[in-house]
Amino acid sequence: MTAGSFDFRSFQKYFSPQASGDLNAFLEKMPQNAGNNSLIAAGIAWVMVAMLGLFSVVQLQRLTDVRAELLQSEALKPMVPTISTETVDPKQLKDVIENYKAVYPGIAINANGGNITIQAKSTTDYARFREILGHVVNGGSGWRVSVESLCVGRECKQNALDAKLKIQKLKIDKPSSSSTM
Repeated sequence: MTAGSFDFRSFQKYFSPQASGDLNAFLEKMPQNAGNNSLIAAGIAWVMVAMLGLFSVVQLQRLTDVRAELLQSEALKPMVPTISTETVDPKQLKDVIENYKAVYPGIAINANGGNITIQAKSTTDYARFREILGHVVNGGSGWRVSVESLCVGRECKQNALDAKLKIQKLKIDKPSSSSTM
């Protein structure tokens, strides 16, 4: 539909000086034509619609305020890095083990994946055994060493001193800036 094809003269009767008088006469005769009960019911319906509209506007304003507070609190929330563990490079672990074997003769040191086994045949090697445990714990940058098993003395089945350590490396990732909105 284009503006040229629309007939604006059809609305001319609604904007004439007589139109407001016609509306006034219609409203004055309404109770006689429709009945008082019908007008009361229509008035109650309109009041209910107006109250519902007002309630909706108030609730929408509250919702907007809560959303603004949520966005502001999300903006103040610090971004925390993610910490995870990964296995240590076997080549790096093998180099460390070879160094320990040279420094601590008489103590068996073996690596299997991310695990290190330290064993000694006699309890007289306890001082060196303790020192090598300390060196392994402080061995690499970012290492996280956990003791899988530790046996000293009579409790050991094969050797007098036996330790199995699991070595992992800490990995710190940049914080993710995911938005929930």
